[in-house]
Amino acid sequence: MGGEEEEGSTPLLLKLPKASEEQEDHVNRNGTIWTAIAHIITAVIGAGVLSLAWSMAQLGWIAGPIAMVLFAAVTLIQSTLLADCYRTPDPKHGHLRNHHYMDAVRLFLGERSVWICGFLQQLSLYGAGIAYTITAATSMRYTFTLDLVCSYFSEQALYYVFSFATQSASIWCLCRAIQKSDCYHREGKNAACSYGDSFYVLLFGVVQIVFSQIPDFHEMAWLSVFAAIMSFSYSFIGFALGLAKVIGDGTIKGGIGGIPMASTAQKVWRVSQALGDIAFAYPYSVILFEIEDTLKSPPPENQTMKKASMTSIFITTFFYLCCGCFGYAAFGNDTPGNLLTGFGFYEPYWLIDFANACIVVHLVGGYQVYCQPVFSFVERLVAGRFPNSGFVNKLYTIRLPLLPPCSTNVFRLCFRTVYVATTTGLAIFFPYFNQVLGVLGSFGFWPLAVYFPVEMYLVQKKIRAWTKKWVLLQMFSVGCFLVSVFAFIGSVEGVISEKLS
Repeated sequence: MGGEEEEGSTPLLLKLPKASEEQEDHVNRNGTIWTAIAHIITAVIGAGVLSLAWSMAQLGWIAGPIAMVLFAAVTLIQSTLLADCYRTPDPKHGHLRNHHYMDAVRLFLGERSVWICGFLQQLSLYGAGIAYTITAATSMRYTFTLDLVCSYFSEQALYYVFSFATQSASIWCLCRAIQKSDCYHREGKNAACSYGDSFYVLLFGVVQIVFSQIPDFHEMAWLSVFAAIMSFSYSFIGFALGLAKVIGDGTIKGGIGGIPMASTAQKVWRVSQALGDIAFAYPYSVILFEIEDTLKSPPPENQTMKKASMTSIFITTFFYLCCGCFGYAAFGNDTPGNLLTGFGFYEPYWLIDFANACIVVHLVGGYQVYCQPVFSFVERLVAGRFPNSGFVNKLYTIRLPLLPPCSTNVFRLCFRTVYVATTTGLAIFFPYFNQVLGVLGSFGFWPLAVYFPVEMYLVQKKIRAWTKKWVLLQMFSVGCFLVSVFAFIGSVEGVISEKLS
C-alpha cells in the first residue's frame, strides 16, 4: 500500500520537538520481554478469568469459544497498533517517547481528545480497582482451613493490622478469610455457610494502602512476577478441577444455546452481560505504554512489546478456554458466577483453599498494575502545579518488614490512601461480581481498547482516508462499538436488577 502513507497526509499530528529539545528523564529502563509478559499476565488474568465459565454458560458451546477467540484477536490487534505509537515519529527509533496513554492521545489526536480519553481511562482504571477488590474479598471469604489459628488471630487482629501493616494484615487476611470451603467440608453442601463480604473488602483495602506506596511501575517488577505465578496457579487449578469433574461424571454438560431463560428479553440481557465479562477479561491498553516504557533498548521497544503481547495473549487465551469450557462442561446450567468461589466445587477443600489464597495474592499485584497509572498521572499533574511545595515533592524513605524500602511524600501517602479507601467503599456498596465486571468491561472496551488505538495508529502511519487499510480499520472499530454498546446496556440492567432485588 505504498500510496497510503504519504508525508503530510494528515494535519492531526502535532509538531514534534527536535531530539535536542527532548528532556532526558534519566529513567533506568531494564525491562525485558519476560518482565513485560509478567506485567501483562498480572493485569489480564485476574478477576475476569473466574467469570468465564459463567459467560460460556450464557453463550453456549458455539458462541462462547468463538467470542473468547474474537476478543483475544481484538486485543492482539489493538496492542500491536499501540506498540507502534510508543516512539514518535519513527516507531523503532523516534526520539520522542509517549510514557503514558494520554501522552500519546495528546500528541496524535490533540488536546480535545485528551479530556475525553483522560476521563474514560481514569474511570476504567478506577473501576478495575473496584472489581479486583470485590473479587479478592470474595476469595478471602471463601477459604482457609486453620480454624484454631483463625480463632487466635480473630482476637488479636486489630493489633496486628495497625502495628505491623502489611505483614500482619496479610496474616490476618489469610487467617480470617479462608472459611467457607472448610464449612462446606464439615457441614455438607447444603449448609448455610454465609459470611459477609464487607469485613474482607476492608481487609483487602488495608493491604492495598500499604502496597500503594510503591513509587511506580519501574519498581514493581518483583510484585508482577510473583502475582503472575499466582495467576497461573489458580487458573490451572480451576481448569484441573473442571476436567476432573467432567471425567468423574463421565458426561459433558451444557448445550448449543447456553442456559435457557424464561423469556427472550432475559436471554438477551444474559448474553450481553456475558460479552461484557469477556470484554473485561482481555484488554490492557490503558497500561500498555507504562509497560513498554520499562523495556530496555535495543532491540526496539515496539518489537519486544509485540512479542510480549502475542505470547501473553496466547497464554491467557489458552487458560481462558480451558477454565471456561471445562467449567461449563462440568456444571452445565448450574455453572456458578465465580468458578472458584461460587461453590460448584466443594472438594478437595484444601486445594480450593489454596486456589483462593493464590487469587488474593495475585489481585494484590493486579490492583497495583491498574492503579499505578492513575497515581502517576495525578502526582505529575500536582507536582507541575506546585513545584516548590514540600508537601508534594519532599521524599521520605519508608522501610517495612519483608518489603524493599520505598520513597514517598506526604501528598502521595494521603492521595493514594484516599484513592484506595474510595474503591473499597464502592466495592462494599456494589458487591455484584458478574454484573460489575460486565459494566466495566463494556464501558471501556471500545473507546480505550479500539477507537483511540486505531485513530492514533492512522495518524502515526499517515494512512489517508478511504484507502483500503483505513476502511478495514474503521470497519473493525465500528463492529467493536456495536458489541460494546450491546454489552454495556445489558450489564447496566443486570446491576440495577441486582440492586433492586
